[in-house]
Amino acid sequence: MQKETDNWFASWFDTPYYHILYKDRDYQEAAYFMNALTSFLELSNDAEILDLACGKGRHSKYLNGLGYDVTGVDLSPASIAYAKQYENNRLHFAVHDMCLPYPKKFDAVFNLFTSFGYFESENDNLRTIKAIKQELKPNGHGVIDFLNADYVRTHLVPSEIKTVEGIDFEIERYIEDNYIIKNISFEVNSKKHSFTEKVKALTLADFNSYFDKAGVTLNHCFGDYHLNNFNAKTSERLILVFD
Repeated sequence: MQKETDNWFASWFDTPYYHILYKDRDYQEAAYFMNALTSFLELSNDAEILDLACGKGRHSKYLNGLGYDVTGVDLSPASIAYAKQYENNRLHFAVHDMCLPYPKKFDAVFNLFTSFGYFESENDNLRTIKAIKQELKPNGHGVIDFLNADYVRTHLVPSEIKTVEGIDFEIERYIEDNYIIKNISFEVNSKKHSFTEKVKALTLADFNSYFDKAGVTLNHCFGDYHLNNFNAKTSERLILVFD
């Protein structure tokens, strides 16, 4: 049986099965979010954007299609190798650890689709915020699109089976030690696989603590991809805009 490594995201995100399981993500919603966000931030046509933890680059490609100069970075070599086929003179991809500052400044740094809170060490979460701060040009914008932990607690689906491309993914969800945990088991060609997603149940108060320590300022807090105001009880997302 294939198990996750100490850094579960390093192994799970680098498999084709991760992308199969999540192939039905709402691309129309993602496009709407990118349109709304870039418009709200009033990014100029020549703005440079860092897509932090970009995966296979779906947001990077869309942002580039809007005319922006985009750099997508991710820890997964397989995801970046795939994304590189779409590179052009204003779209670039690289393998990079988001805990470390990327050696360039940007008008905006986007960390999207709950690509934060994976680390066991609190210091790594803080290091990432500090890295984003260093990656911003003067008057640049940092954006973290995270889940709303309070909403997840009250709407958690304990178990389900999701069938995608003939693979039955058995999914178990629970909260333990303030982590939202998802165990994913499946079988392909008589070989069993098992992976675990583990995301810290960070709240707005937690992020405010990180921001205070990193010396950044929270400017806006939204609760969904339509940029409605955040409500701890009813919002599905926690979208933070800071500098």
